[in-house]
Amino acid sequence: MPSQADPFLLEVLKNSFDTIADDMALNLMRSAYSGIIRDSMDFSTALLDHRGQTLAQGLTTPMHLGSFYDAMTGLIDHFENDIEDGDVFIFNDPYVANGQHLPDIYIVKPIYEQDLLSGWACALAHHSDVGGIVAGSNALGATEIYQEGIRIPFLKFMEAGKAVRGVWDLIATNVRLPEKVMGDLQSQLAACVTGERELRELFGRYGRDVVMRYYDHLHDYAERLARAEFKEIPDGTYHFTDHIDGLGEHPEVVVFQLALSFEGDHVIADFEGSSPQVKGGINAPVPFTKASVYAALRSIMPEDVPNCHGYTRAITVRAPEASVVNPVMPAACGARGITGYRVIDCMFGALAQAVPDRVAADNSGGSTLPTISGWEGGKPFVFCETFMGNFGAAPSHDGQEGMAHIGANQSNVPIEMIEAEYPIRIERYGIEADTGGPGKYRGGLSLVRDYRVLAADAELNVRSDKRAHPPHGLAGGRSGAPSMSILSEIGANDRVLPVLLTEPIPVKQGALFHHAMAGAGGYGDPLERDSDAVLWDVIEERVSIAHAAEAYGVVVEPGNPPTLDEAATSRLRTQMRAAAE
Repeated sequence: MPSQADPFLLEVLKNSFDTIADDMALNLMRSAYSGIIRDSMDFSTALLDHRGQTLAQGLTTPMHLGSFYDAMTGLIDHFENDIEDGDVFIFNDPYVANGQHLPDIYIVKPIYEQDLLSGWACALAHHSDVGGIVAGSNALGATEIYQEGIRIPFLKFMEAGKAVRGVWDLIATNVRLPEKVMGDLQSQLAACVTGERELRELFGRYGRDVVMRYYDHLHDYAERLARAEFKEIPDGTYHFTDHIDGLGEHPEVVVFQLALSFEGDHVIADFEGSSPQVKGGINAPVPFTKASVYAALRSIMPEDVPNCHGYTRAITVRAPEASVVNPVMPAACGARGITGYRVIDCMFGALAQAVPDRVAADNSGGSTLPTISGWEGGKPFVFCETFMGNFGAAPSHDGQEGMAHIGANQSNVPIEMIEAEYPIRIERYGIEADTGGPGKYRGGLSLVRDYRVLAADAELNVRSDKRAHPPHGLAGGRSGAPSMSILSEIGANDRVLPVLLTEPIPVKQGALFHHAMAGAGGYGDPLERDSDAVLWDVIEERVSIAHAAEAYGVVVEPGNPPTLDEAATSRLRTQMRAAAE
């Protein structure tokens, strides 16, 4: 049946919704108290329709996209008729409030027009601490959610425009950094007020009934575009297996099994066969798993597909209960971000078979999350950041460095911001030569950061991955270098740390924590890489002379500048091809 929507007005309102969500994000970022929100940008904002369906999301964290609907459905069902103008709601718990993990706290405001519920403004932010057994609340060794921090069910944070003081006091009492946490919550509240004000302005311009009628038109339009895109992909089931290296000193590999099926204009992502939920904080609640699937599929769609709930109607996610991608009580979830990254990596591994021209080789595996905490000057401090990353090589170009994982459009914290606020000195921040996966197109290089601890006493916690299972290449490209974490202390031997620490390590003043992310995978046969491109990599110190010969069969003579020996390169590549046959 043809749509009755005016296409011009639909486009105007779509962009208006996007602008509102982006304005919310900008206001939250500008007013936030903590670096994890202000600088790393680990948050999301969304404008939703009256049923809690996403109309637009701010340009922040794609892995949050798609999680709002489950959360809002639960909130609306829980409060039923007890929702009024001036109310603001708060929640975070994965099991009683459809949350993601405890550090991600939702602040949600209903938007009324003409005394009728007409939409919602939502701000979801990762808080620097929510209590629990580990500072920063990223307790990889937690065996149950009760150890991870304060669990917030669906509650009113404001009621009829007035603060619910008991809720505010309860949260402030249960976190290590009450000034930052409560300040960030008020920044989320300000973002929601921005969304409310701007949607009401839109109602004033076009009329409430018209704008709300176009909610459905937008969802339907997004669904039609998504289904048309999926219909162009060959029918079939594409399988992929990925891994998390495991927890602690004696890790057991966590397995992700995906069967991705394209059936006409519909997609099914089935994770049957994935590992059972684990006794550790990496279990991903199913709303987060679904959001990760949506983010991966959205990345292969055209830009003009709206980032709204409608396109998700063409996608079914099946995640077995009591698995790492759909845990049940009391499984811990604090570090569930790494599982969301691996869900997306699984999706890309399967999509590389279905649409090989649209997918790059594997990347660094998402953010490393270092946490350094302690007491300084009689006050607690908690430094944590989402340290990104690189991209894998693509069918037409090299992978890039300094790029966020597609699941989290976040930023590395500037050195100056870290050193100004925390007793930490950053002694190195850069890229590591010879770490990008060799290929016709080279994978992005490892990013390196060295943290010197200046506090008298502190603790270190680390979430990383991709050491035992480094990023894979595609179409003959080779894997990138594995990740590495090393702790150096005065008077002690250097210590190689597990990828996922199950308990924080006490560190002395002067200790140096070195972390190198995994290098991204290459694309295509390395012996087909343009020799001049290899020479340029040597000149830029991205590739050493020895690695140029070993990985690419390119002979570079040292000098200032280095030069290419074309005859020797031809001979070496001929020998390497013969040896490979």
